[in-house]
Parts: sequence; C-alpha cells; structure tokens
Amino acid sequence: MLAKENLIQEIIDLGYLKSSHIIEAFSAIDRKDFVVSEYQGETYSNIPLPIGFGQTISQPLTVAFILELLEPQAGEKILDIGAGSGWTSALLAYIVSQKSKKGRVVAIERISELKEFGEKNVSKYNFIKKGVVEFICRDGSQGYEKKSPFDKILCSATVSEVPKDWLKQLKIGGRIVTPFDGEVQLWIKKGENDFDIKRFQGFTFVPLITNNGDK
Repeated sequence: MLAKENLIQEIIDLGYLKSSHIIEAFSAIDRKDFVVSEYQGETYSNIPLPIGFGQTISQPLTVAFILELLEPQAGEKILDIGAGSGWTSALLAYIVSQKSKKGRVVAIERISELKEFGEKNVSKYNFIKKGVVEFICRDGSQGYEKKSPFDKILCSATVSEVPKDWLKQLKIGGRIVTPFDGEVQLWIKKGENDFDIKRFQGFTFVPLITNNGDK
C-alpha cells in the first residue's frame, strides 16, 4: 500500500520514527482501520483526524514520537490511557506480543461510545480475542490498580498534573509518557518516590476527560 508506506517513510525521514520494532508495528497496524468513514480519504495524511465526541486520532508523527519515548518492548504490560480509536493500543499490542505470549495492554477510555469504537477496531487484529488487549471504560486519571504494576504508562490526552495513581502503579524502571500543559513529559521511575522528568515542547493534545466519582 503505497500511501501507507510513503507516510511511514516520511516520519522516518523527519527523524521521529527510529526503532525497527516500532517501524514494524506501524507497517503491520493500518491506521485506516481506526479512522472514521468520513475521513478515510485522509488516513495517510500526517495530521490528526476527528473521531467524534471532541476527540481525535493523533497525528502519526506525534504517535511515533511518544512511542519512541515510551520504549515499549515484547512481553511488557502497558496501560494506555485515553485509548480513543484504539490505534495506539493496537500498535502497543503488536509490539508487546512479539516473541512472547505474556505481553498485555490495558486500554482505558472514559467515553463509552469511543471505548466500543476502539475495542471494535482493535478486534480486527484479534488482540481482544487473544487476550492481549483489554478495554476498560473509566476515569483514566485513576490508572487501573487491579492490573498494576505496569512496565509503561501512555496517556494520549493532556493532564493538568501527573496523577499520583500513575506514579504508584508504575514499576521501578518504568516509563510514563503524557502530554502536560503544551508539552510532552517523560517520567522514568528511579525509586518509589524518585523520578527523572524530561520535557519536550511543541505538541498539542485534547484534554483528558476525568470523573472524580469513578472508582
């Protein structure tokens, strides 16, 4: 599929897509399967696209950047917050399930209609049936203690502060990648209360929808 290959090559040439296993995931998981019907013609444009309810499927360049920061690996358990269309969940599922039957992705989506949309999209790759991906409809700011600790946590929506639940539910040595106030932040857990924080400017995301009443 020439258009998809051209998009991937463009992101590689721009220096945002670097790791061979992430490039392989971009090739194997077709963005077209996660774009709503009215925007199918723009699937392979390097732009974010609406998926309804004020949410978007992120720009491919941005997804490449945050996945490179996250450094997902085969066999890991990853929490994907703000799963939306399910594209990042499927990309992560492809990576964690390679050469391993133990890799898992827990996908959190607050909007029930989008949870169903994302779950349906990810099902096209049998990741739901195989138990690699589990979709949960809940407030992502609370993480998901039931399946913690996580090797990595990815959030695809802007937060006003990094939730303490995420910090608690992350393994030592693990990584959190999240948008924060007009930038992307990488948190690396060095100890129980010791984090190395790196900041990257120039990114825009929709806000994370939360509900403090959720448990």
